[in-house]
Amino acid sequence: MEFFRIRKDIPFMRHALGFNVVSLVTFLAAVFFLIHNGLHLSVEFTGGTVLEVNYPQVARVEPIRDALSKVGYPDAQVQTFGTSRDVLIRLPLKGALSSAQQSDQVMGVLTTQDPTVKLQRVEFVGPQVGKELVTDGLLALLSVVVGIVIYLSFRFEWKYAVAGVIANLHDVVIILGFFAFFQWEFSLSVLAAVLAVLGYSVNESVVIFDRIRETFRKQRKMSVTEVINHGITSTISRTIITHGCTQMVVLSMFLFGGPTLHYFALALTIGILFGIYSSVFVAAALAMWLGVKREDLIKQTKPKHDPTDPNAGASV
Repeated sequence: MEFFRIRKDIPFMRHALGFNVVSLVTFLAAVFFLIHNGLHLSVEFTGGTVLEVNYPQVARVEPIRDALSKVGYPDAQVQTFGTSRDVLIRLPLKGALSSAQQSDQVMGVLTTQDPTVKLQRVEFVGPQVGKELVTDGLLALLSVVVGIVIYLSFRFEWKYAVAGVIANLHDVVIILGFFAFFQWEFSLSVLAAVLAVLGYSVNESVVIFDRIRETFRKQRKMSVTEVINHGITSTISRTIITHGCTQMVVLSMFLFGGPTLHYFALALTIGILFGIYSSVFVAAALAMWLGVKREDLIKQTKPKHDPTDPNAGASV
């Protein structure tokens, strides 16, 4: 499906070096902020207190969040779950306060707002659980990267696998760099968004690599640079349709999903934008500089030796 078709190939690779310099600077800046600032981890990773409260009527999340912010919990996570009358509150660790003291403090504030509120349960999430989540998250990230390498190696060739993995890690590090620079809260939902971006970016890279391989088969007189430019140009319509529709859904979550989905949608937005960029100016350019050629993608078939042919092996 195409809304339009560009007849003349756009010389993307002519500007690949300049764009990759920008990518390298952005990547190094993201690494610097990750090391210098670190991530602002949520309660799931750092440990804290989890409260479940129930209201006899529909709970209003924003007033609850504002009330908790006034008593020293601006980073408290407040969301409804199950029904619109049940509210889950996650509080970060605060000084020497125990879970019981934190729950008493919070219930005192909520009771002032609405005397009918009831405390259903209180749980303490220890730092050890948070460390396990960090470890599991890094293992999940590593598993995805290894899977991408194996898939691209079988689907194409090792040069494309290397280029695709570098491009995808480029997207992940830049997302994390944004969260480190602005100190946005990094939660499990954001980690899920990062893993989703990995799959989303590799899909875009595969589409472009597939079109490049197809062009190598059809256009034998084109140079490698011309083939890559043609492969990217011929996928622009598809890219606009796919990413445009995806971004509309993500933008809806960002604008109307409330604080619970805010950073999840924000991470996806950054990932989608940089995923398009990296597939064109990072993955394709790296494949070109690694020396990809027609023979890497199209296996040459050797003529079979016929023992009954009297001329077989004869020299001319």
